[in-house]
Amino acid sequence: MTTIIKGNIVSASAPGSLEITEHGYLVSEDGVIAGVYQELPPQYRAAEAEDWGDCLILQSLTDLHTHAPQYPMLSMGMDLPLLDWLNAYAFPTEARFADPGYAREVYRWLARDLLANGTTRVCIFSSLHRQATLILMEELEKAGIVGYAGKVNMDRGGGAGLQETTEESERETLRWLDECRQFRHVRPILTPRFTPSCTDELMAFLGGLARERSLPVQSHLSENLAEMDLVRRLHPDCRQYWETYAKFGLWNHQTLMAHCVHSDARERKAMRDAGVTAVHCASSNNSICSGIAPVRVLMNEGVRVALGTDVAGGSSISMFDAVADAIRASKDRRILDRWQTDFLTVAEGWYLGTSAGAAFFGDAPGFAAGNPLHALALDDSRLLQPHPLSVRERFERCVYLRQPGAIRAVWSAGRKVFSAD
Repeated sequence: MTTIIKGNIVSASAPGSLEITEHGYLVSEDGVIAGVYQELPPQYRAAEAEDWGDCLILQSLTDLHTHAPQYPMLSMGMDLPLLDWLNAYAFPTEARFADPGYAREVYRWLARDLLANGTTRVCIFSSLHRQATLILMEELEKAGIVGYAGKVNMDRGGGAGLQETTEESERETLRWLDECRQFRHVRPILTPRFTPSCTDELMAFLGGLARERSLPVQSHLSENLAEMDLVRRLHPDCRQYWETYAKFGLWNHQTLMAHCVHSDARERKAMRDAGVTAVHCASSNNSICSGIAPVRVLMNEGVRVALGTDVAGGSSISMFDAVADAIRASKDRRILDRWQTDFLTVAEGWYLGTSAGAAFFGDAPGFAAGNPLHALALDDSRLLQPHPLSVRERFERCVYLRQPGAIRAVWSAGRKVFSAD
C-alpha cells in the first residue's frame, strides 16, 4: 500500500540540522519510507495523496524513559526529593496495579494520550505485576504504539505493598517473557528498577537473561546524590554507580540509563565505550531537585543521548514539552558552567526527541528512506503571527507553543493511528 502525505515537511537529519521541504510529499510503501519529494515521481502520480495544506509534517516523537503506572499521579509530590517522593507517592500508586481492572483503565488512557501528543515509540516501565505488564503491552499494541515495555524487578526497598521475593521476581519474569511473545510491536525489556531495589542475586539473574536472550535493559543512573550514596553503601566493591550494572552483565549497547545527572568523566567514558544510551529527563530532574544533566558534555564526548518524559517525576506526557525542557535546562547548565558550555538549539533538541530516540529502534535520522513511517501532522493556523513566519520559524515555535488540538493526525509504523477529526 502506498501512503502519500503532503505538507510542509520538517525532519532532523543530524544533530542541529533540519531538512525542510515546503509543500512537499512524504511517501511510504507498505509502511516503509520511500522518500521525501518536492514533486511526486511519476510512479506515484496516480496514487491519492493526503493533503494537509499548510500544516507541518513532522517526525513523531520517541520517549525512551517513562513510568506507565505513575500516570495517575502526574504532577503530584513535586516538593519532595527523589527517595522521599518514591516512598510517599510512586510506590503506593504502583501498588494499585495489582488490580488488573485498574491497570486496564489507566493503560488504555495512557496509550490514547501518548498518540494524541504525537508519541509513537516508547521504552516504558510497568510495575512489578506480571499481569498488569501484559495489559500495558496489549493496550500499547492495540493503540498502534511501537516500543519496549518492562516488568519492574524489585526484591528490596519497596515496602510491604510493592516488593517481591527474589524467587517470585525471577519466576514472574520468566512467565512474563513467555507470555508476551504474542505481541508484534511491543517487545520486552529487562527492568531492574534501580540498584537499590535489587539484590545481587536478582541482578545476576537478570544479567544472565540479558546475555542468553539478547534482551535490552533499562534502569536509572546517577540521578540523585542521596541515591548515589545509598548505592555506594550497598556496593562498597564498586567505585561508581555504573559498575553495579556492569558487574552483572547489564551494561552494553542495548542498555538505556535514565538521568545521568551526576555522571563524571569516568562514568561517561564507560557509557561511551559500552554504547549505553543516556536518557535525559529534564522536567523530572528539575521537579524533584536532582540537578541539571551535562547533556552538552555527554554529546561532545560521544555518549549516545536521547530524551524521556519520566512520568511522573516529569510533569507532562508530551515529548514536545520534554524537548523544550531539555533546551531550557541546557541554558541553565550554560549559566552554571559560567557560559563555557553551549546550550541546545531547537534543532538539536528536536533531534534528541526524535531521531536520537528512533536510533535505539534501528532507524536512520530523519525521514530517511528505509525507515518505518512515524509522522504527525500539526496545525498552527490559529496562532497569532507577528509577521509572516517561515516554515522554520513555525517549527521552532511549535516546540514551545501549540494551539489546542494542534496534532491532527499521527502515523506509527506505517499506519494512521490517530486522527483528531
